[in-house]
Amino acid sequence: MMPNYISQHSEQHQQLVKWRRDLHAHPETAYEEFRTADKVAEILSSLGLEVDRGLGGTGVVATLHGNQGDGPTIGLRADMDALDLDELNTFEHCSRHQGKMHACGHDGHTTMLLGAAVTLAQDPEFKGTVNFIFQPAEENEAGAKAMIADGLFERFPMSQVYGLHNWPALPAGEAAVHYGAVMAAFDTFDITVTGIGGHGAMPHQTVDPVYASSLIVSALQGIISRNLDPQKSGVISVTQIHGGHAYNVIPEQVTLKGTTRSFCPEVRDLIETRMHEVVRTIAQAQGCRADITYTRRYPATINTVDEAKHCQAVLEAMPEVQQVHINPPASMGGEDFAFMLEKLPGAYIWLGNGSADHSHNLHSPNYDFNDEVLPIGANFWVRLVQHLLAD
Repeated sequence: MMPNYISQHSEQHQQLVKWRRDLHAHPETAYEEFRTADKVAEILSSLGLEVDRGLGGTGVVATLHGNQGDGPTIGLRADMDALDLDELNTFEHCSRHQGKMHACGHDGHTTMLLGAAVTLAQDPEFKGTVNFIFQPAEENEAGAKAMIADGLFERFPMSQVYGLHNWPALPAGEAAVHYGAVMAAFDTFDITVTGIGGHGAMPHQTVDPVYASSLIVSALQGIISRNLDPQKSGVISVTQIHGGHAYNVIPEQVTLKGTTRSFCPEVRDLIETRMHEVVRTIAQAQGCRADITYTRRYPATINTVDEAKHCQAVLEAMPEVQQVHINPPASMGGEDFAFMLEKLPGAYIWLGNGSADHSHNLHSPNYDFNDEVLPIGANFWVRLVQHLLAD
């Protein structure tokens, strides 16, 4: 006997919508997902699952054993955190916490995995074990790495791990699977350029860090256009410039901040090395001093081929999924599920979330998760378990 899949507009679907909108109304950011973790743990415990809390601070792991005996153990992961962002939506379930918002759909990810846990717990017709991993702090703060450091894979040994992300650029009812790179490595940099401040009308009496900084911003783009193999991808974006406070004062110091993205380790190394050289050389040429801190944040998210093909097979067999895109262009966005894929074979898919009423991009203050997709995501997880842990 196989589990009953969740159908559109069914009672089970409406329960998922209720959970999802409750999470959306109460967003919590990195390592502060206390209410969210409480709600997740309460639902999982009510199903009779073994529930562990506290990995990575606010992480939750629930374990379900199939009723067909021993077999492989796999992990299914959803992220729980929200963003520091003011929501501009005005619907009833919009954020009740000013400055915090579920603008990336993690409320939907959590709900879909809960839906799968409910369905599988009601009828665990499989051979082996499933670990449902609810992770904190995906946005910038490496919650996956924190859970791993707290012993995720030692306490819950598993052979494979899987994740997904909603993708507004794909219509609902479509999905994407990559046989390799899915998301880019995500790094950040902080540059401080120090000169000698003075009167804006007398620049010759100063060593101008503003001018030196402007040259640095331009020169950094030359790393991508002139040092990087044109057949490989990389991004350097200066996203913040801070310096000065008056119209007629050349400041003593300017700070630059930003991010870099890459897929290949050698490209990542090249970008970091050349940034140090370019920043310090240009500053020195202008009589300034420059200090740069380059911080490696997330590695690239790289699927293993066999596990990606498992996801493809499941998606292509689902009647709710009309099209599966294979190896579309990878995203320059970052994803800390990459830390899990460094440890275990696995795959990370994109699930179409777009529609006429849900056209806003991820991280938009007008974004809202498309609730019509909730059964598709939950059913994907259920079918993946059946596919991988068939008796």
